[in-house]
Amino acid sequence: MTADEARRRFAAAPVARLASTGAQGRPHLVPITFALLRDTIYSAVDRKPKRTLALARLRNITADPAVAVLADHYEADWERLWWVRADGRARTVAITLEEARAPLAALAERYPAYRVEPPPGPLIAVDVERWSGWSAAG
Repeated sequence: MTADEARRRFAAAPVARLASTGAQGRPHLVPITFALLRDTIYSAVDRKPKRTLALARLRNITADPAVAVLADHYEADWERLWWVRADGRARTVAITLEEARAPLAALAERYPAYRVEPPPGPLIAVDVERWSGWSAAG
């Protein structure tokens, strides 16, 4: 799969999974909503119920910004299976910064819930360094 095809499939996926490294090098994996702008994936800390807004993913990327983000497609017809992984470096972006404006608009366009209740942030920005993927269709 070419990088362009991987990027196209990734952008069309409704959700992805963010993998970061936690304490003692343990993997930490969470589902995320996202918007892809060029080669940067943006995800927001939103208002869905959480025990705390001091999320492990935010601590993890501060300590080690190397992350992977995975999107995939599954269905009973295994000829249609695919996955795409974006490897990159993550950083946080305050909602108040100019950089947040376009990603917030893109997130609201993709997810109607964000139109009703915009995320309080921050944003997680993953600057993708490498796209890889696989498709059963070849």
